[in-house]
Amino acid sequence: MLGDSSIASFTEGSKRATTAANLWPDVRDDILRHKPWNCAKKRVLLAPEVATPPFGFSFNFTKPGDWLRTLQVGEDYCDIPFADESGRILCDLNPLPLRYLWRNANPATYDSMLVRVMTLAMAAQLAYPITSSAAVEQTRYQQLELALRRAASVDGQDDGPEDAGHFDLLTARFRSRYSV
Repeated sequence: MLGDSSIASFTEGSKRATTAANLWPDVRDDILRHKPWNCAKKRVLLAPEVATPPFGFSFNFTKPGDWLRTLQVGEDYCDIPFADESGRILCDLNPLPLRYLWRNANPATYDSMLVRVMTLAMAAQLAYPITSSAAVEQTRYQQLELALRRAASVDGQDDGPEDAGHFDLLTARFRSRYSV
């Protein structure tokens, strides 16, 4: 993609491969954290630590080691007060349901559009070091932004339909309007 020879593996021993290997974890995590990609969503029930917060909340939970970004604390449609502090989630709920983005390091599980985004992200990061051209670098970043928007849109369409929740006001309104 940059007019130089391909990198077959991060471990092939070339300077380009070493540079790419050093960049890859940060590029991957940045792209995965950017949007709730379906291949990077995970659910867990967290057990509290023995030590409790000194004030404000009853329980202290350590984030999973593969955590990249919190998507939801608690069950759907339940606003649970919580705090995110120093790699921990403080909350009054025990156990703690957590939906989060995880560090999915297996590209074989990525959607083909996400693979394209990751490829373009690496090309953008390597563009200047390999070509010494700011124009090539800028072009690669523009291509990345376009591919990222397209992939995010398509990935979001793979989710089920959104629900407005189960609230008494909505139920009463729609029951009376559509009752037979």
